Amino acid sequence: MKKNFQTRLTSTSLAVAMAFGATTAQADERAELETLRQTTKNLIQILVQQGVLTQEKSDQLVKQAEVKAQETVAAQKKADAGVVRVQYIPESVRKQIADEVREEVVAQAKVERWGDANAIPEWVDRFKFDGDLRLGYQVDSFSDSNAPEPYFQVTGQNIANTTEDRQRTRLRARLGITAKVTPDVSAAFRLSTGNTTEPVSTNQTLGQTGNKYSFVLDRAYLKAHSPTFLPWLTASAGRIPNPFFSTDLLWDDDLNFEGLALQFEDSVASAKVWRPFGTIGIFPLEDIQRSISNQAKSKWLAGAQIGLEWVPSNATRAKVGLGVYDYKNISGIRNDYKSSIYNDTAPAFRQKGNTLFDIDNDGDINTNLYALAADYQLVNLTGMVDFNLYNPVHVILAGDFVKNVGYSSSKILARSGQNVSPETTGYLARVAVGMPTMLLQDDWQLSLTYRYVEADAVLDAFTDSDFHLGGTNSKGFIVGAQYGLSKSTWLSARWLSSQEISGLPLSINTFQMLFNAKF
Repeated sequence: MKKNFQTRLTSTSLAVAMAFGATTAQADERAELETLRQTTKNLIQILVQQGVLTQEKSDQLVKQAEVKAQETVAAQKKADAGVVRVQYIPESVRKQIADEVREEVVAQAKVERWGDANAIPEWVDRFKFDGDLRLGYQVDSFSDSNAPEPYFQVTGQNIANTTEDRQRTRLRARLGITAKVTPDVSAAFRLSTGNTTEPVSTNQTLGQTGNKYSFVLDRAYLKAHSPTFLPWLTASAGRIPNPFFSTDLLWDDDLNFEGLALQFEDSVASAKVWRPFGTIGIFPLEDIQRSISNQAKSKWLAGAQIGLEWVPSNATRAKVGLGVYDYKNISGIRNDYKSSIYNDTAPAFRQKGNTLFDIDNDGDINTNLYALAADYQLVNLTGMVDFNLYNPVHVILAGDFVKNVGYSSSKILARSGQNVSPETTGYLARVAVGMPTMLLQDDWQLSLTYRYVEADAVLDAFTDSDFHLGGTNSKGFIVGAQYGLSKSTWLSARWLSSQEISGLPLSINTFQMLFNAKF
């Protein structure tokens, strides 16, 4: 814009200088040309003041115009030697020049908002803000037939309560900022309530004796996508949203991934019926500094998914994805007698359900350190079909199946001395009727979900934290309802009824009532 404007401004100044140097007997035309000359100089000065041009560039433009005008006049005199010629710029041409200059300046002023006291600076347009606030009430009810919590502690399960019902009010607040760094690169941040020790929840329980809540960095990443260079590739790096097509069978909705993800999708897929996609990623789970006194290795997750979306019409949409997720160095290693060199093989965070064993080995039965007994290499198939029967009624069917193919009974026996039967399968089936999301007043949705997750089907640390109060080795139903109160404001309610699949009895019913506002 600046370059074109400067070129046109130079041409305009040249025309003005030529007109100024012309010999004419008409005093009124001289006055008009002088006015045009002064106007052009004033416009250049304004551009200097607004920072569009430097003073040095301004002086250079004027000097170039004067020199060019002198050269043109000299050449014209030489060519017209012996010919008497009166140089004249028609009124229409002078008006056209003035109009072009004025239009360029006005356009520049609109872009940079000169002189508008109420205008927002141009750089603000590069930022996008979003967020949500959720207030909730939750009741957790435990069956009278549940085993007391001390029985679970013997096996290392993180269960602090199995018999006492609990009521609590909860809050979740999130604020996100996305900045356009260049046309191809954006940076995003999100702050949320929560803490730094629980990756699968951003809830804050009310009733903290008036103490303030923590606001933590939930997301921070760079995202690159070029419409001209590799338009089918999007790269995200940092603390990023879940890049995989999935349900909460494997990954809790509040879980973010740390690392690098590459997503592949046809750049014109939105215009096609068949839309293939793929994702690969590498994610550090726990960084461990090895030393003579610490022989644990850093823990990683590598994931890959391929899939296909089918959109034959506006009324039907289907999507399926096949993923493989390989966890590295996450199983425990028993310490040598009265040694602690493998303490860090125990997970930094877990919920409950996975098979565990004590790696402490210090001879004291009162001190224990539990780690994962199994390996986890997951094969996951996820599907979804959305039928738009008539507005606002959709029928949405979703299914998810996972198998831990990395489970080995012989390896578990060697590590822990336990002969454990494999429980490595999980699946989820869901049907929803209504709107896919709550956007407008009177939007609604009803849903029913059946969920079944065996003990070592998935890593219990990252699966849904609400059903069975988190973790694996659980089965049961979820009944949900949502209703839009106004634009981007809605009520939701869920009843989650679960019980154990194997082992000690543990039945939990949870009721959640949530008020949601999104902006």
